[in-house]
Amino acid sequence: MKTTNAFIFGLLLLATPVAAQDVNLMLGNAETFIGTPYVAHPLDNEDTEELNFMCDEVDCTTLVESVLAMSLCSLQGDDMLESEFAQNLQRIRYRNGVINGYTSRLHYVADWVNNGVRNGFLEDVTAKNSAHVMKLNLSYMSSHPSQYRQLANSKENVALMRQYEKALTGQTVYWLPEKELPVEGLPWIKNGDIILFTSATPGLDVSHMGIAIYIKDNLCLLHASSKEGKVVVDKFPISRMLDRSKDWTGIRVVRMKK
Repeated sequence: MKTTNAFIFGLLLLATPVAAQDVNLMLGNAETFIGTPYVAHPLDNEDTEELNFMCDEVDCTTLVESVLAMSLCSLQGDDMLESEFAQNLQRIRYRNGVINGYTSRLHYVADWVNNGVRNGFLEDVTAKNSAHVMKLNLSYMSSHPSQYRQLANSKENVALMRQYEKALTGQTVYWLPEKELPVEGLPWIKNGDIILFTSATPGLDVSHMGIAIYIKDNLCLLHASSKEGKVVVDKFPISRMLDRSKDWTGIRVVRMKK
């Protein structure tokens, strides 16, 4: 773990609401990140895979992971323990909580969700509320290794990634097509739920994520925005975000279990 993580965790404690126990933990903790700078691929700059908080700069995935790790802690606010936060983050980010090189990180969101459900800290809400299913066909990372620093010069990592893609391909997941999501959201989508944007890009399953927040009776998204360059509550409802994107086809919804 980087030595800078202790300092960054201290900043998190200063930002975390002391009364977080009395509100939706996921949303309350997510709101403390508003204004945090966006940076693309914040975990991919090191040669050695290790647990890194990176809470002072986030992308969409590390934002959600950090919020989830905070919310799973038994104590909140000033009483939150760095050791528990780190333990939570590791079991969220890595397959069965074990760090064993770059490919042990859960790069595909389907793998990330499966890990969370299997280990008891995530619930697949879409599976209980939508009849729409899709069959996974994952290949993007192994077929585009030049886009990933740790794959570009490692045939071994590419081969391992291809094995994980093959294991996920053919699995069926539940989702909600964009035409099925009204501006005002749905009763079964709650504040603080994790919203996963399904992708039309061949070989990918999900290409963005964020936290659900209802604003003036519209379902909106708190997320790390590359366009805005920081964490924001998007000015458009999620349904409008889907309409405006050629890549996003719909959503999956998962919820923290504690």
